[in-house]
Amino acid sequence: MLPAAHRMRRAADFEQAVRRGARGGRDTLVVHLTTRTDHSPTGPVIGLVVSKAVGTAVTRNLVKRRLRELVRARMSLVPADAGIVIRALPAAASRPYGLLGADLDAALETAARRARRRIEA
Repeated sequence: MLPAAHRMRRAADFEQAVRRGARGGRDTLVVHLTTRTDHSPTGPVIGLVVSKAVGTAVTRNLVKRRLRELVRARMSLVPADAGIVIRALPAAASRPYGLLGADLDAALETAARRARRRIEA
């Protein structure tokens, strides 16, 4: 479970990350990474988007629980000023837990690399 201080809740935060953030994608998920400007001392905030296209309510909740746990285990690797939205794609429902974690790592790395490129340019 993600601590409450690390959960993205406001629609404006989701919108900022998706529209202005760097994107990294895989077959199972897409990660949008942005730098927050509110300078909150709580650390990174994470938002999850799991649409009905992923499956039934039971399936969507399973995907959300898996993603929350995968992100929680990686919180120390994420910059403190990061705002991250993880959008699950339908393939995430049938992906084994370990492979979903590998997809998340790869997508986070791609998004971080693209974000660094934006800053350097």
